[in-house]
Amino acid sequence: MAPASETRRNIIDAVLRIIGQDGIAAVTNRRIAKEAGVSLGSVTYHFATQHALLRESLLHFVAEETRHFTALADACSDEDFDIGQAAEAVAGGNVFDSRHIAPFELYVEAGRDERLRAAAAEGFAAYDLLAGRILTRLGVPDPERLAGVAVDLVFGRQLRRLATGAPAEELVDTLLVLTRLAPAAPTPQGRQVT
Repeated sequence: MAPASETRRNIIDAVLRIIGQDGIAAVTNRRIAKEAGVSLGSVTYHFATQHALLRESLLHFVAEETRHFTALADACSDEDFDIGQAAEAVAGGNVFDSRHIAPFELYVEAGRDERLRAAAAEGFAAYDLLAGRILTRLGVPDPERLAGVAVDLVFGRQLRRLATGAPAEELVDTLLVLTRLAPAAPTPQGRQVT
């Protein structure tokens, strides 16, 4: 028998796959149990309500993304930071699978279910923090102010990519343009440095 933490993770992974494939309406305890390879009782034992299941699934995805982007930001020193490589990592390459579709579904659901909004807010706060770190590493002036804009841009481009099948390179190009459009830092004499 799998440890409780592994069972919970299997259930959450199954939920994210189901949501990404068929939407939140397709999330039933029977389908989760089948997808996760666990008993029906395990699903209800670990998650008493669907709200708890959706919240934990959203938080799990955000935690994974945060670890990924934090490692990216930490791995880049000022000397060898490559914005092109960072943009490609954010875009996620050409793989845009059901696990990447699921968060969009969960964020839309948070718009309908205020109980999920705190989890969504945590997710966006983590993304903003990481975007601020990367913008700081790039030397972009006022990175905290621009972090949310960068996150919004990434989410918008990812949504467009999802809806149209656009290649990851379009997001990479957009991120590179954003770094070039950032306001120039003022010099001590008040002139702009470009």
